[in-house]
Amino acid sequence: MSVDAATVRKVAKLARIAVEDHEVEPLAAEISGILDWVEQLQEVNVDGVEPMTSAVPMRLKRREDVITDGNRREDILANAPDAREGFFAVPKVVE
Repeated sequence: MSVDAATVRKVAKLARIAVEDHEVEPLAAEISGILDWVEQLQEVNVDGVEPMTSAVPMRLKRREDVITDGNRREDILANAPDAREGFFAVPKVVE
Protein backbone atom coordinates (compact mmCIF):
# COMPACT_ATOMS: atom_id res chain seq x y z
CA MET A 1 0.00 0.00 0.00
CA SER A 2 1.35 3.39 -0.95
CA VAL A 3 0.70 6.57 1.02
CA ASP A 4 1.04 9.89 -0.77
CA ALA A 5 1.94 13.34 0.57
CA ALA A 6 -1.69 14.49 0.66
CA THR A 7 -2.64 11.55 2.88
CA VAL A 8 0.26 12.28 5.24
CA ARG A 9 -0.83 15.91 5.53
CA LYS A 10 -4.45 14.90 6.14
CA VAL A 11 -3.51 12.37 8.84
CA ALA A 12 -1.18 14.87 10.47
CA LYS A 13 -3.97 17.46 10.53
CA LEU A 14 -6.46 14.98 12.01
CA ALA A 15 -3.90 13.95 14.64
CA ARG A 16 -3.01 17.60 15.25
CA ILE A 17 0.66 16.90 14.59
CA ALA A 18 2.81 19.59 13.02
CA VAL A 19 4.66 18.17 10.02
CA GLU A 20 7.07 20.37 8.10
CA ASP A 21 7.08 20.23 4.28
CA HIS A 22 10.52 18.63 4.17
CA GLU A 23 9.30 15.83 6.49
CA VAL A 24 6.26 14.82 4.40
CA GLU A 25 7.95 12.59 1.78
CA PRO A 26 10.15 10.62 4.23
CA LEU A 27 7.13 10.18 6.50
CA ALA A 28 5.02 8.93 3.57
CA ALA A 29 7.69 6.35 2.75
CA GLU A 30 7.90 5.26 6.38
CA ILE A 31 4.12 4.90 6.75
CA SER A 32 3.95 2.97 3.46
CA GLY A 33 6.62 0.59 4.76
CA ILE A 34 4.67 0.03 7.98
CA LEU A 35 1.46 -0.67 6.07
CA ASP A 36 3.29 -3.10 3.76
CA TRP A 37 4.59 -4.95 6.81
CA VAL A 38 1.06 -5.14 8.26
CA GLU A 39 -0.17 -6.59 4.95
CA GLN A 40 2.55 -9.25 5.18
CA LEU A 41 1.42 -10.13 8.70
CA GLN A 42 -2.15 -10.60 7.49
CA GLU A 43 -0.91 -13.31 5.09
CA VAL A 44 0.48 -15.45 7.92
CA ASN A 45 -1.61 -18.54 8.65
CA VAL A 46 -2.46 -18.54 12.35
CA ASP A 47 -5.04 -21.32 12.34
CA GLY A 48 -4.59 -23.47 15.42
CA VAL A 49 -2.28 -20.99 17.16
CA GLU A 50 -3.58 -20.14 20.59
CA PRO A 51 -3.32 -16.56 21.85
CA MET A 52 -0.60 -16.02 24.42
CA THR A 53 0.14 -13.43 27.05
CA SER A 54 3.87 -14.06 27.21
CA ALA A 55 6.64 -15.59 25.12
CA VAL A 56 7.46 -17.79 28.11
CA PRO A 57 4.83 -20.24 29.38
CA MET A 58 3.63 -18.95 32.74
CA ARG A 59 0.94 -19.79 35.23
CA LEU A 60 -0.60 -17.13 37.41
CA LYS A 61 -0.26 -17.62 41.12
CA ARG A 62 -3.56 -18.54 42.68
CA ARG A 63 -4.86 -17.96 46.14
CA GLU A 64 -7.87 -19.19 47.98
CA ASP A 65 -10.90 -16.98 47.34
CA VAL A 66 -11.89 -16.10 50.90
CA ILE A 67 -13.91 -13.08 51.98
CA THR A 68 -12.33 -11.21 54.91
CA ASP A 69 -12.75 -7.79 56.42
CA GLY A 70 -8.99 -7.23 56.30
CA ASN A 71 -8.80 -6.65 60.08
CA ARG A 72 -7.36 -3.16 59.44
CA ARG A 73 -10.20 -0.84 60.42
CA GLU A 74 -8.07 1.34 62.68
CA ASP A 75 -5.29 1.69 60.09
CA ILE A 76 -7.79 2.71 57.41
CA LEU A 77 -9.70 5.13 59.61
CA ALA A 78 -6.43 6.75 60.70
CA ASN A 79 -6.28 8.27 57.19
CA ALA A 80 -9.78 9.78 57.42
CA PRO A 81 -10.11 13.50 58.12
CA ASP A 82 -13.11 12.69 60.35
CA ALA A 83 -14.09 9.26 61.68
CA ARG A 84 -16.85 8.46 64.18
CA GLU A 85 -17.95 5.18 65.71
CA GLY A 86 -15.77 3.12 63.36
CA PHE A 87 -16.94 4.79 60.15
CA PHE A 88 -15.91 7.65 57.86
CA ALA A 89 -17.79 10.82 58.77
CA VAL A 90 -18.84 12.99 55.84
CA PRO A 91 -20.74 16.26 55.68
CA LYS A 92 -24.46 16.08 55.02
CA VAL A 93 -25.20 16.84 51.36
CA VAL A 94 -28.94 16.15 51.09
CA GLU A 95 -31.55 17.97 53.16
